[in-house]
Amino acid sequence: MPQYVIVYLGGEPPSTPEEGKKHFAKYMEWLNALGDQAVSPANPLKDTRTVEPDGSVAEGASIGMSGFTIIEAASMDDALSVARACPFLDVGGSLEVSELAQMPAQK
Repeated sequence: MPQYVIVYLGGEPPSTPEEGKKHFAKYMEWLNALGDQAVSPANPLKDTRTVEPDGSVAEGASIGMSGFTIIEAASMDDALSVARACPFLDVGGSLEVSELAQMPAQK
């Protein structure tokens, strides 16, 4: 079955710890509902650095990517349905969904 990456972009942090707990609970409920469909369910990113074409390194990201989830789905439409149910959208974030391309075996 094809695998898809759901990339988390942007979003607003919760304004209170209670709001954060509620959002986290909704997010975990969504992830748990995916069951075996979630191949790599929660992969938050931190301490990002950007390597420029000249080899220099800058602190921070050049895009607002904050994490990703890898799922299995029968089609892009199915993967998009999963993404549309993600509570990350409730905090103003966007999701990019991409099918993982299978690379040829390396020797």
